[in-house]
Amino acid sequence: MRFTKSYHHKRMTGLDSVSAGATTPKRSRLLSFIHFPGTRRKNVEQPPPPFLEFRSSTFFILLTVCLAIFTDILFYGLIVPVFPFSLLEQIGLAENKVQEWTAILLACYNVTLFLGAPIVGFYADHSSSRRWPLLLGLVALCASTLLLCLSKTIALLVVGRLLQGLSAAIVWSVGLALLVDTVGRDIGYAMGYVTIAMSVGLLISPVIGGAVYEAAGYYAVFYIAFAVVACDIALRLVLVEKRVAQQWVVGPESSEAESATTTTDNREDVEKQVQATSHAGADPALQPSPTRAGTSSSDPIAALSTPVLNPAKHPHWELIKNRRMLAALVGIAIEACIVFAFDTVIPLYVKQTFEWNSTAAGLIFICVMVPGFVSPIVGKLADKHGAKWFSVAGFALSIPPLVCLRFVTRNTIEHKVLLCALLTLLGVTLVTLANTPLMAEITYAIDEREAQQPGVWGEKGVYGIAYGLFTTAYALGGTIGSITAGYIQAGSGWGTTAWYCGVWAAAGAVVSFWLGARPDEVPKRQRPDDEELPASSSGVM
Repeated sequence: MRFTKSYHHKRMTGLDSVSAGATTPKRSRLLSFIHFPGTRRKNVEQPPPPFLEFRSSTFFILLTVCLAIFTDILFYGLIVPVFPFSLLEQIGLAENKVQEWTAILLACYNVTLFLGAPIVGFYADHSSSRRWPLLLGLVALCASTLLLCLSKTIALLVVGRLLQGLSAAIVWSVGLALLVDTVGRDIGYAMGYVTIAMSVGLLISPVIGGAVYEAAGYYAVFYIAFAVVACDIALRLVLVEKRVAQQWVVGPESSEAESATTTTDNREDVEKQVQATSHAGADPALQPSPTRAGTSSSDPIAALSTPVLNPAKHPHWELIKNRRMLAALVGIAIEACIVFAFDTVIPLYVKQTFEWNSTAAGLIFICVMVPGFVSPIVGKLADKHGAKWFSVAGFALSIPPLVCLRFVTRNTIEHKVLLCALLTLLGVTLVTLANTPLMAEITYAIDEREAQQPGVWGEKGVYGIAYGLFTTAYALGGTIGSITAGYIQAGSGWGTTAWYCGVWAAAGAVVSFWLGARPDEVPKRQRPDDEELPASSSGVM
């Protein structure tokens, strides 16, 4: 496919000048680069934004979403080890109140994430573009960063944590929905890279936060956060969704039609026909069934011939009661419960048992996170064979190393090696085999239901609310895991905590049996360009 070349570079007059915008060429280029058009071109003569091919490529969109997720987790992890000190030094809180307010501030983040993600996902499904919610997330992220850095009162810290949770809810629900819109059938492969972004963020953020605070002080921690946030802002501002970029793309059928029409009136008729198919107020009987790309076909004739056949009266209720969807959400909550349980108890346990400092306690998580770098391979296999058996195997194979952690009890080289080996196995089984396919299973479940009943999800689709529910499930599981593991560790000890996590893993294996069939057992709706990942230089096809 190619970009249309029917636009004119000469100065337009009259009505055309008004519709195109009377700006100087340099100003127009700058505005089009930062403020690219929304869901529709203003007029047929409007040129494409600069570097449209790269800005709308699968590689760039994947990079932007992964960096947004990495930024969220990095910022969260950077300030967690700093909170106890900032409450004493910056706020002037009494020492006996520090533990209480640290827990409250952590809860503020999780509550906003838990409640906000479905709402944000619902809004994203009904907005004209995924990009605008992501930009709203930037506002929340910048505001939370400034508040947490400069606050001198506990009330402003609470507001900062609430905004940070809102930003995370937007990044996870809207960002993952945007990935589904973009990568189509390679969603498992893309989720593998998301897993890597999560793993790296979780791994390095507490270590960097604690080390920088100890070496350079409180504000130096936020200098790192500001640098990463600046990169995140730059990528989100220049990102162009594929559905927007397709307005400057001409397919083979459209190319023939354009060559056959020689007048401006005919070109405007084609433009109006394309716009008519995307208007929300169009006749529902003529609305095309939403594809995984989140848009109708770029060919107006094909779009008009693909009606919504049988939309559900309440598509979001249909989504919630879908068996595959429920199984995926429960599995994700269980996986998060185990991961956050270890995040809660391991640092303190190795400090008490091995007499390690905070830096060494943080570095032990390298064993868990490094195997996550093969997650794209597992995701690619899940795209081919389905998520069911990978998740079943991941949870089931996690049970022995989880239970065997109870044998790590003495400050000897053998026990330290045993701990590292068991955590590495858990990185392979729990983080890589179980987590990545579960994230992709949400899309598989939606696609299978769409194939069985075309148009069931309505005109807007449900990917935003689906990944909003994913975020809610993950936040719920993480909260349960942190609280329960902390109480069990304090009461019954390390051995019981290991058994507790093993029981959760067994439950995850059972739940995974309710995941669905292979994706290729149902008809697929592929995105228009059928682009393969990764495509570092690919543009809009």
